[in-house]
Amino acid sequence: MSNGEFSSVNLNGASFDGARLDKVKFDGSSLLCVSFNGANLAGAHFSNSDLSGAKITEDQINQASFHNVTMPNGKNSEIISSMTTKKPVTQITTKMSTTTSPTSTPSTTTTTMSSSTTTTATTTSSSSSSSSTTTTSTSTTTSSTSTSTSTSTTSTSTTSTSTSTTTSTTSSIAAAIEATSSTSVAIDATSAATNITYNLFLNETTYSVGTKPEAVAVVDVNTDNKPDIVVANSNSDNVSVLLNAGNGTFNTSATYSVGSSPYSVAVVDVNGDNKSDIIVANYGSNNVGVLLNAGSGTFNAQTTYSVSFNPYSIAVVDVNSHNKRDIIVANSGSNNVGVLLNAGSGTFNIQITYAVSSVGTFPWSVAVTDVNSDNRPDIIVTNSDSNDVNVLLNAGSGAFNIQITYAVSSSPSSVAVIDVNNDNKPDIIVAKSASSNIGVLLHC
Repeated sequence: MSNGEFSSVNLNGASFDGARLDKVKFDGSSLLCVSFNGANLAGAHFSNSDLSGAKITEDQINQASFHNVTMPNGKNSEIISSMTTKKPVTQITTKMSTTTSPTSTPSTTTTTMSSSTTTTATTTSSSSSSSSTTTTSTSTTTSSTSTSTSTSTTSTSTTSTSTSTTTSTTSSIAAAIEATSSTSVAIDATSAATNITYNLFLNETTYSVGTKPEAVAVVDVNTDNKPDIVVANSNSDNVSVLLNAGNGTFNTSATYSVGSSPYSVAVVDVNGDNKSDIIVANYGSNNVGVLLNAGSGTFNAQTTYSVSFNPYSIAVVDVNSHNKRDIIVANSGSNNVGVLLNAGSGTFNIQITYAVSSVGTFPWSVAVTDVNSDNRPDIIVTNSDSNDVNVLLNAGSGAFNIQITYAVSSSPSSVAVIDVNNDNKPDIIVAKSASSNIGVLLHC
């Protein structure tokens, strides 16, 4: 791959381990997390490219040159590659003047074509001869004429110049030199691809949280425009908050006590102060907990709101068009869905319940989105034990109609609702914990 060129190419995660990349040019390319282990980078040039997270040694960096490149440490490099100074080219021009007698013998011309390091072009006639010498490979032409010569005068002049092009008295020779000296390199994309493997992600970095982390949400909670991590720990009865420290790293977690066995967590602003709050479903306490954001990524103690038996999953969405987010909870042990309307300032009214299917249905996962294009979010819930999905259409003012049931199979445990066939209508996708498949219910 020597002398190759990669221009405006996405090579994120590529591996060039052990490759010969001497004199290769990377221009305007994305090289995130690229690996150069054991690669030869002698004379390689990187320009206008991003090497963030790349695996490259100091010795390899010293072998190559960089211009306007984001280096592996995230800093921008303005190192300019050194310029190569060309040695002066010497041009020797010899002029020969010859006086001849009126009598001459017939002339013979011999032409020989060859390619060599040093090229001489010579032309001789009855009156004059010219000779020029360059250091570029081209053809040699020799013409000779036998004459009767009485007087010969020769003058030689030498000119030294540092330009990269040597001007000859014959323009056709100069053109041949230029054509010979210019070289284009083509990279065989097929063979190159066989030597490149893609590794899109780095190895995991672990961060300690509570016992048996059950659910996670990733949202900016301290208004620094960096997403933070919030985890519900079901066996330690708390939530962990890991603030983003920048560059994809996170600070040690801060913990906040909640109820028993928090199984689900949502992070969203529920009191209109433009700071994200934490809402958890406390499975063992039969309530939901709301932890209002106190600023700078810290949270107040939870306020609890009673729901039905074993709340397993929650969603936080404005369901009555009052610009305040409400809480919807799937109560797995009570075979119903609870709706807690937002009363303002981050407080909530007593839940209103809606039955799902029959006894023993075990509603496990809930999603809230508009499925009938009336600009009101509806409730979709999976019932693990009865092997079906319920849709509760929004009747307005935060109330919901009786469920519509759709049969699925094999213990549907999780649900997502999104348009998957580009008809501008949301479809239902369910994961089934008792099988090796998922179900897709297309909107008709």
